[in-house]
Amino acid sequence: MIRLTYPSFRLLLYLEWLLLATAALMEVLHPFRSFWSPLLRVGAIAILGIIGLRLPTVNLGKKVLFTALEFGLILLPIVSEGLSSRSSFLLFLVLLMRSCMIFRQPGQIAVLSLALLSYSSLLLLKPILPERVIATVWEWRLSNVLLFGLTLVFALLLINALIAERQSREELEIAHDKLAVTNEQLRYYALRIEDQATLQERNRIAREIHDGLGHTLAAQTIQLNNALLFWKSEDEKALEFLKQAKQLGSEAFLEIRKSVSVLRSNPLQGLSLESAIDKLLQDFQRMTAIEVSNSIRLPISLSQEMNTTLYRIVQESLTNIHKHADATMVTVGLQQHAGQIHLSISDNGKGFDPAQNTTGFGLQGMRERVAAARGQFAIYSESGNGCRISVSLPSQNI
Repeated sequence: MIRLTYPSFRLLLYLEWLLLATAALMEVLHPFRSFWSPLLRVGAIAILGIIGLRLPTVNLGKKVLFTALEFGLILLPIVSEGLSSRSSFLLFLVLLMRSCMIFRQPGQIAVLSLALLSYSSLLLLKPILPERVIATVWEWRLSNVLLFGLTLVFALLLINALIAERQSREELEIAHDKLAVTNEQLRYYALRIEDQATLQERNRIAREIHDGLGHTLAAQTIQLNNALLFWKSEDEKALEFLKQAKQLGSEAFLEIRKSVSVLRSNPLQGLSLESAIDKLLQDFQRMTAIEVSNSIRLPISLSQEMNTTLYRIVQESLTNIHKHADATMVTVGLQQHAGQIHLSISDNGKGFDPAQNTTGFGLQGMRERVAAARGQFAIYSESGNGCRISVSLPSQNI
């Protein structure tokens, strides 16, 4: 059934009722031979209006039968009761409007052609009396037929424009509904990803605390127990154990500071990238006694996201070197060249086989950060020859 929820369709419905009411009024005012004549003509118009409340839109056979019934309701009073040409004009216009609602363009043109043929036959085949007005009547009839044809064509174009507008509105509403559903799904997925990322970060920090701070505190506890055992019998040995416990406490404090720094959303704390990396390297050298050198040349300012990505990669690399490399020298280079930001971190440690370890030592986290920035990540290492991490990020992300 045709939906009448759009203003354009309601306008067509009101126009149809207005045309039918006008045709019925014209038939009541038209001269008639018997009492039953206007009743039959108005009754046919009323039935034509009632069946239009539910138009077939699916089955082609039902559409054809419906249109044939409409033609019958118009032609029957024309032939039997002499329905006026003006009323016929309006009823054929209603028929064309309905055909636009139920048929595609070929069907609409067929209905238009049949309506024009029927109206022309009705008008041109009527006898003309007296003979002296034949020329005038024929001129009027031809003009009327031409006007009727132009009216049908105009109505066809207008109604199709209204239908196209309705279809555009429907498509827009469907697209809006789909977009709303998609937006809700994306929001749900984003929340899930955020929760998953938070859980992974918590697990990573838990591992860091267990492997770093937990080990340091365990070793400190052992040294304190040794000091308690020897503090009466061997004072100097107990003092040495206490000094080692103090040193382990300092290392534990540094581990806590590092974990808190990892949790910060802006690890640079208002510093420039060069200053933040330089401070990170100084702290690393003071804590590990590993010699460091750096060469940072950035003639352009980077976005906060880019700064954070580069800083985190340097931070994770230094952590891995301290834990696993047994290195005595670390070199960090950062520069901009040919539309790319190039970062390299190298050490002279024991190295490893990248084919045997592609996700450990924090490498997976670094790869994910670089991939999120649409950059390239590479690692070069072999046993006994140290390690070098190379990162290239497009400067378009700045």
